Formats: sequence, C-alpha cells, structure tokens
Amino acid sequence: MSADVQLEHVWIKFGSFVAVQDADLTIKGGEFFSFLGPSGCGKTTLLRTISGFQEPSEGKVFIGGRDMAGIGPNLRPTALIFQNLALFPLMAVWENITFSMEVRGVGKAQRRKRAEELLELIALPDQGEKKVSELSGGQRQRVAIARALCVEPEVLLLDEPLSALDLKLRQHMRAELRTIQKRVGITFIYITHDQGEALTMSDRVAVMSAGVVEQMADSETIYDRPESAFVASFVGENNALSGKISAMEDDRALVDTPFGPIRARLSESARGALQPNGEAFLFVRPESLSFAKGNGESFDNKIQAHIAEEQFEGNVRHLVLKGAGDKQLTMSVINIGRGLEYQVGSEVTLGFNSDLVVALPPGPLAAE
Repeated sequence: MSADVQLEHVWIKFGSFVAVQDADLTIKGGEFFSFLGPSGCGKTTLLRTISGFQEPSEGKVFIGGRDMAGIGPNLRPTALIFQNLALFPLMAVWENITFSMEVRGVGKAQRRKRAEELLELIALPDQGEKKVSELSGGQRQRVAIARALCVEPEVLLLDEPLSALDLKLRQHMRAELRTIQKRVGITFIYITHDQGEALTMSDRVAVMSAGVVEQMADSETIYDRPESAFVASFVGENNALSGKISAMEDDRALVDTPFGPIRARLSESARGALQPNGEAFLFVRPESLSFAKGNGESFDNKIQAHIAEEQFEGNVRHLVLKGAGDKQLTMSVINIGRGLEYQVGSEVTLGFNSDLVVALPPGPLAAE
C-alpha cells in the first residue's frame, strides 16, 4: 500500500533563518520522487518534516490525505533510511530486518518467515544468518531497505543512502533501488545532491536552492528545459553566457554575447520576464555543440573559437574553447576510437541550433 504526500505551503524557520520557504507540492502515491540540491538547501529538513522529526513553522503535511500535525514519527505511515544505515552489528541479518517485529512481541518463527520473504525481495536469499560485517556495502544497503519495508510503510524516506559508496557501487545500487521500488509499489522520497542518482531513478525531481523549490518536473524536463539560472547551472554541465537581447519574436530571442549574436529558445519563465534591450543568461550544454565544417550543415548559430585545451575522460573528450575577450566554453565529443581532427590551438567554427540554447532571466548560479 502506498500513500501520497502533500506539502501545503510549508515554511521551516530556525529563529530568523528560513530553512524552507513555502514548499507547496504533492508527491503521488507509488511515485519515486527526489529532492535534489546542494548541501544546506533544505532538502533533509523537508524529509525530517515529512517523517515527523521536525514540525513545520507554517503550513501542513498530509500523508494519505491525513493531516500529520501532532503525530510523532513512530505513528506515521513512514520509514526512514539514514545515511549511516544504523544496522546492528551483533545481530544476524534476519534479526536486523525483523527487529521492529521483535519489539512488537512477534514470535521467532513468524519473524524468520517474514525475513525470508524480504531477503528474496532484495535478492539476498540464504543470507539471513550472516552478520552485517560479512556483507558488502551494497548488500548492507539492501538489508537497510528490507528492515524499513518490514514495518510495511506507505512511504519510504531515504536520506542520501548511497553517499558512502564508491562510484561503481552507487551506479549499481541506483538500478537496485529502482527495481525494489517498482516491485513493492510504495512511495519513495529520496534526498540527494547527486544529479545522476536523481535523474536516473526518479519519476519526478524537485530541485532546491536556499530553501526554495526552484523547479519540479520529470528528469528529462529538468535537464532539457530548465526554468531558472540555478537549475540550468546545477543540473549537469552547462555553458553560461550573459548578454543583451537585441530582438524577440514568438518563443525565440536574439542575444548579443561575447561570441557574437546567438539565437536562443525562451524558457517559460523568460517569456514574461525578458524584454528587448534587457539582460539575459544563455545556457548551452557541451554536448549540444558541433563542429561546423561548411559541408551543408544547417545551424541557427555559428560562432568562432579556438581549442585551448583537451581533457580525455575515456568515453568522452572535453574541449575547452576560447573566443573573443578570452571567454570560455566547454564542448563534449564522444570518443569513437580515434583522435580528434582538430588539435589544441586550432581555430574552429562551432554550430548549434536555437532549440538547444535557452535564454533565462538573470539569477544566482550554482556554486562551482
């Protein structure tokens, strides 16, 4: 059984400090939903508020349509998995998983049966007698999930549970978590600063900055259609250029930049906020840039630059490009097993279409 979670104009304040500002959103029952943002943006504070460890200063939290005001964490239909997992090292795996049942006085035979069911669910059959110390990091993550599921929550809350794992294991556990969530069908609310985790696993993502939900959408929309300068600069790699709008027409703008005039798509937020002769931020992703070789390609935009540096990363080559006034762009080129036809120091023409560059109102950028 799963439940939806509704935050109704939630504010969380600590004295004069505002940790969360007017969070107003609904997480659907059975959804894998992520709060994504840098440290200190308020995402963990929101998770604590949903779980009952923190009361909102203003606003309300509803779970399954029920107002959670005054209801403690032990009485909410939620389970919380912490970063450190908090497994009991002296207990066997099956005892860890069913500890909540033991507290309620459930007999050993029934607990063992439930543990075996959950071990099958998390793909760790026949591991119940092991101690936690005998498991790998990924296996311990799965045991923590099984222990949380043992209380049969309607909502599972996960506070950066993969942060201590190495890269390859984190990537493996992303798929494991998503598979488990689909199998059990309950609502998952996931907290992370890792964009790859959020984009890969989530049905929807809420990007937060300084206590504010900047944008909430599915992963592709967040990446391809950012609605603020912060989202554009925080989610994935992006080239940011500032400039002045020289013309606007329908959903396009022509912006004068250090690389010359660039035609860009107007975001939804920009259509009422940007005006001719006003300032704008342009964002174009490194993978959206191509070499314009003059052999018939049609690009809305062409700019001149020279290759200042090449960074080889295995599957991708990152090129640092510089133009007039030493302004810098980054370009990503897939490695196809042979070197680039252009060397460091080469003058090149870059092409990209207006749909791949977005014009946004000026605003704070994510920290480097």
